Amino acid sequence: MEPLVYPDALIRRVLHAVRTIAMVGASANWVRPSFFAMKYLQEKGYRVIPVNPQAAGQTILGETAHAGLADIPGPVDMVDVFRNSEAAGAVVDEAIRLKDAKGIAVIWMQLGVRNDEAARRAEAAGLTVVMDRCPKIEFGRLHHELSWSGVNSRVITAKRPRMMR
Repeated sequence: MEPLVYPDALIRRVLHAVRTIAMVGASANWVRPSFFAMKYLQEKGYRVIPVNPQAAGQTILGETAHAGLADIPGPVDMVDVFRNSEAAGAVVDEAIRLKDAKGIAVIWMQLGVRNDEAARRAEAAGLTVVMDRCPKIEFGRLHHELSWSGVNSRVITAKRPRMMR
């Protein structure tokens, strides 16, 4: 498999144009990466709508979870896939079917998620595709934020710990 390379200009364009994100695989469990990414993106001004059949009807970070993309009322700019690479194909196919009705323009597959066949189908349908990247990390990187790596979090320090006696 060839490595994936995305120009910073493309990532910036996507993150600037997107306002509403459907996060497929969002979790209500605060220790899951999807919960952390959802919270971060909300704090940056994005509306993130959780999609998780097991959590449908529940509220996650102030948003009602939906069973599928078709259940989301209103438009969605980007579908963020927090599912494994094999499951991403079905998510992409649903997004392609709903592209015009929902206004979906971007498919973003999270870190470790890559489905080249699904990406080809999405691009053939006119969607922008980003794979094996996290929008939270990319946002922080492109906006020169370092807090996601522990800097300025008071977790990393140059001070020696006090010894207990």
